[in-house]
Amino acid sequence: MQDTTFPSYRGRLDYVCLGCGARRSGESLHYTCPDCGGVFLLENTDFATLNQTKGPEWRDIFDARAATAHVALRGIFRYYELLAPIFDEEDIVYLGEGITPIVEASGKLKDEIGCEFAYKNDGQNPSASFKDRGMACAFSYLKWLCRRNKWDEVLTVCASTGDTSAAAALYAAYVGKPLKSVVLLPKGKVTPQQLSQPLGSGALVLEIPGVFDDCMKVVEILAEKYRVALLNSKNSWRILGQESYALEVAQWYGWDLSNHCLFVPIGNAGNITAIMSACLKMQALGIVSELPRIFGVQSEHADPVWRYYAQPKDARHFEPVAVTDSVAQAAMIGNPVSFPRVRSLAERYCALAGDRAFQVVQVTEQQIMDAMLTANRNGHIACTQGGECLAGLMQAKALGLIGKNEHAVLDATAHSLKFADFQQKYFTDSFAPSYGVRAKAELINAPTLLLPSEAREGLEDQAFARLAAEAVVQKLGLSPKES
Repeated sequence: MQDTTFPSYRGRLDYVCLGCGARRSGESLHYTCPDCGGVFLLENTDFATLNQTKGPEWRDIFDARAATAHVALRGIFRYYELLAPIFDEEDIVYLGEGITPIVEASGKLKDEIGCEFAYKNDGQNPSASFKDRGMACAFSYLKWLCRRNKWDEVLTVCASTGDTSAAAALYAAYVGKPLKSVVLLPKGKVTPQQLSQPLGSGALVLEIPGVFDDCMKVVEILAEKYRVALLNSKNSWRILGQESYALEVAQWYGWDLSNHCLFVPIGNAGNITAIMSACLKMQALGIVSELPRIFGVQSEHADPVWRYYAQPKDARHFEPVAVTDSVAQAAMIGNPVSFPRVRSLAERYCALAGDRAFQVVQVTEQQIMDAMLTANRNGHIACTQGGECLAGLMQAKALGLIGKNEHAVLDATAHSLKFADFQQKYFTDSFAPSYGVRAKAELINAPTLLLPSEAREGLEDQAFARLAAEAVVQKLGLSPKES
């Protein structure tokens, strides 16, 4: 009989500044350290007590919850104790996020790439991207805060290249009062499909000329000077929710991550931060015995983290970069907010698992588009960021970074339909020169018109069907059935 009780365990979460080490209580909204301006990670100061439950017991608990009908534990909060264990059941927001499928690459595609790998289709979240994981946690926190403080109105705000705004607007619309949603977008840098989402959810959508980094600076000023809830990855509660990705991967593979490599597009660096953090928690509790290797991937059009790790270890210096047009729009960020988190966690990660445990590879725009189309030609639903991950796997293999017995899991962060415009540009070979992408004939696809429009005129339905069927026969070279 399945356990339907909500967990009784409660932790205490503090913000810890990665710049100066200052601490702030998790009972208030904080984004950056008021003492030094550094970014925060959330730390459960009661985490050590979780060791009273042994690793195999945790695995059994999480596996049992996989079958629960308990709504609050159906999604990312299946792993409640490891994420944000301060909420009560009434605070949990669940829209069907998390538990997205992992699909092994087809045999043909594995042979073509030359290694074993799978896609985790995070585009099958409610708003069609991985951002729903973080929003489920961030909005649960806002509900918790509003209930405790009896707030009657809170404005949620985010900068976005598309996916963040879609998720933020969706969750704000679902929760309703006292929350209101505003999103800030770079004009012309969001696909029509992505723009339609916050508009459809009723958010106030504001546009400014520029790129994501410009929008981010605006919302940072708002969050610093006014009482608004910032929902970008500076929001540490979002990072907690996104940790569920790595927990799901581990659970899918029977809690054995040995010989696994996780490929993640870096973008604003929130997701790769969350994945490292979750893996470290699992190892600390004995849930996994071995850490997976983690590969961040960046386009050469937005590659500040790759440039940092390409420098000699004792001479590394981080510099933001000016981005240029990229098909991986969600990753087109030249100054990732979460880079300090990446640097801090990567140091801990490599100290435990060796220098090869965390690496960053750089790919071209051409490689990203070719990889996305190749993946989808073989039955996947990868977005451009999913193409970036496959391109990263191919690059890592070419550089000799992947072993023969290793298995890769690639993060398809959003649904391919969000980026249909880029596919069409490829098929018509109409990318602007700034992208540096030219179509390859073997990857182009287009509809074929069998009959001119006037062929329908004057014909009854059955007569037209026979005419069209004959056109299909001629096109495909079909032979009649043998009697």
